[in-house]
Amino acid sequence: MGGAASGDETDGELLIRARDGEARAWDALYDRLKGRVWAVARAHRLSREDAQDVAQLTWLLLLTHMKTIREPEKVGPWLASTARHESLRLLKRSGRQVPTGDPFTFEGPDQMAPPPDARLLADERQTAVWDALELLKPECQRLLRLRMAEFSYKEICELLGRPAGSIGPTQRRCLDQLRERLAGMEGMEGTS
Repeated sequence: MGGAASGDETDGELLIRARDGEARAWDALYDRLKGRVWAVARAHRLSREDAQDVAQLTWLLLLTHMKTIREPEKVGPWLASTARHESLRLLKRSGRQVPTGDPFTFEGPDQMAPPPDARLLADERQTAVWDALELLKPECQRLLRLRMAEFSYKEICELLGRPAGSIGPTQRRCLDQLRERLAGMEGMEGTS
């Protein structure tokens, strides 16, 4: 498949190559734009852990929506907008607000501290993902676990004994199956 990702390529060109399953293009795109995603999350005054969650979710959303981005050259703004949206969603869901006003006046509980049920909700979300993952074929389970552990495409090819270029398409199919399983689990919750 194509050559190594170069610094001369635009973000859009890297996204198009990553869509085609080129691991180097995905890695180059990630290396180029990860700082932007991180900066957007931290600009919302999220804790380090919450900012990491937002960044990880933002990259996962790009991974799952790569094919639907109509203007690949705008992947940078897409990532920034997605990170902003997910940061605000996290803040709204947790009920936190950025404290303002007189620093010497007690304003109540620390608004930047996670709410008591935040850990429970995060655990439930994580359990749902792991439960859905367990329903996938063993090949998909291994591949997605390696990607979650941030192994490179090259390392995954070596570990799974797969040819270069086969990981991207397989990963897309596995993520599609995972999304279907998660959607099915959400549908079951709504009926109870």
